[in-house]
Amino acid sequence: MPFDFWVGWVAVLTVLSLIGLAWVIYGAYFGGQKVGEDEQSPTVWDENLREGAHPAPMWWFWTMLASLVFTLVYLILYPGLGSFSGTFRWSQGGELEERLVAHESAFGARRSEIARMDLELIQANDVLMRAAKRVFDRQCAACHGLDATGQAGMFPNLLDHAWQWGNSPGAIEKTIRDGRHGIMVGWNSVLNRSEASQLVQYTLALADSTPSVHPGKAKYDELCVACHGADGKGSIALGAPDLTTGIYTYGGDVLTIKETILYGREGVMPAFGGILDDMQIRLLVAWLSRS
Repeated sequence: MPFDFWVGWVAVLTVLSLIGLAWVIYGAYFGGQKVGEDEQSPTVWDENLREGAHPAPMWWFWTMLASLVFTLVYLILYPGLGSFSGTFRWSQGGELEERLVAHESAFGARRSEIARMDLELIQANDVLMRAAKRVFDRQCAACHGLDATGQAGMFPNLLDHAWQWGNSPGAIEKTIRDGRHGIMVGWNSVLNRSEASQLVQYTLALADSTPSVHPGKAKYDELCVACHGADGKGSIALGAPDLTTGIYTYGGDVLTIKETILYGREGVMPAFGGILDDMQIRLLVAWLSRS
């Protein structure tokens, strides 16, 4: 049905409810029938319990009447009666907009100044770093943990500086603004059990050295070198992690690495460019790139 119908329906229900409440109040206190000499006596229960013998106290009446009057005044001043916006023309959206304008007027210049500050100056300012931590707790901690060390074997540690797309301030800012989408291809269809085990062992060996002779190197050169490089140091441009650090987002034990190789991985870092302003992003970059 049209939107106007429901708006009108809500208004009618509201008015009828108020009229019904007023009728109940009047009937409870002033609409009762008085018993005269020629009228039939009311029914009596338990010898002394008679209808109307103990009416509701008058303070109840005044309380309900005051509530009714308050409701009427509120509906005249504020929106609540269908599409009527009230004589004050108030709305939550309008109030929010006014507060945002006032906030921008009071702090806009300061926020712009912080957004352009050198990272070293921000990192040396305890107040700004505490503000950066609050931004992190609100926006990032759900995935990366309150201590930024990752969690659940799915979200990377942000303090080890082994960032797949780079840990420079510019790379971190781009990650926050635009997000990232990492995909590790699974090789289950082209590897047998022995080859997969050999590739796992070669991957682990890369973290200790760069072995020139290893049974898993042939498959590494065939399947992995395009992304992770001949030396296993990965590619920032592709988001391929460095295998020589021994740092693994999803776990570095034999079974987990084997699962990664066989079935692949996919991770998404959402973009926050439309959620955080320039100052908040600058604060996060300073907090994440601190020594």
